[in-house]
Amino acid sequence: PLDNEEETAAAKCTQLCLGELLSISDLECSLCIRMFLKKVTTPCGHTFCKECLERCLDHRPNCPLCKQSLREYLKAGSYSPTVLKKNIMLATFPAQLAERRELHQKKMAELSNLTKNIPIFVCTMSFPGIACPLHVFEPRYRLMIRRCQETGTRRFGMCIYENGKSFADYGCMLEIRQIELLPDGKKMVDTIGRRRFRVLSRGHRDGYNTADIEYLEDKKVAGEELQELQCLHESTYRLAQRFCEHGDLASRHIFMQHGPLPEKEEDIQASADGPTWCWWLISILPLDPSYQLNLFSTTSLRARLTQLQRILAALLQQPP
Repeated sequence: PLDNEEETAAAKCTQLCLGELLSISDLECSLCIRMFLKKVTTPCGHTFCKECLERCLDHRPNCPLCKQSLREYLKAGSYSPTVLKKNIMLATFPAQLAERRELHQKKMAELSNLTKNIPIFVCTMSFPGIACPLHVFEPRYRLMIRRCQETGTRRFGMCIYENGKSFADYGCMLEIRQIELLPDGKKMVDTIGRRRFRVLSRGHRDGYNTADIEYLEDKKVAGEELQELQCLHESTYRLAQRFCEHGDLASRHIFMQHGPLPEKEEDIQASADGPTWCWWLISILPLDPSYQLNLFSTTSLRARLTQLQRILAALLQQPP
């Protein structure tokens, strides 16, 4: 067996020999024209950076070079890492590979920020504590969801479209709970609402919208004001229970989809967004999105409960 000195000498010899035979251009991805990063090889024998291949497959399920169908490859949902090329790169160009990885890590750190340039999915109203299932098929959103997974944040912002703007001034941070990959590369994404936010500025990244944001928080009250708020909360919840019991066939269908009215919470000011049952109710009531957004953006639980009380009272007075 070789001792440490002999092993080091052998490694240097291998590096010199490979270095004479190869140039960096031999180890470049044909799509991004940079040194391979997380190399994968397709069934047709072509090698790319994993991210570069995925971005091409978002648009067409074919090899970017020979155009062979990769539908079965996509359906499997896994990629074949190219271990030999990785070892060759590590042996011949370690400094350049380290630089390439460092650039990627900086990019991932930038994408992990949850207040600056957060990805925005422009689609529907979503609410804190409420499930929001999504069918993701547009290439820009497929890329966005992958990045949320790769960074480990598993979070992105959801906003509705608003005339005159690319999206509304308020939205909800969604957390990815589960992803089902479909055979054509599209995804069924199960998410749940987390924190509300206000948009400070808008931007773009690789085709999808981004925003700098600040999180919203309900104003807390104490003493006599808190006692009054608790009474308002109790009476509004009782109205919500009556509404759920009184519901017609259409309402019962909604309850089957969204589940039953959530239980009351012990501390109505524990969450920055207030009781979850309020958001559940706002999500199922027949309200205009602009009105929903108005309720969503208020940081006063009293104001939200007062509005809900008026809406429920009016709906309960309607003849069946």
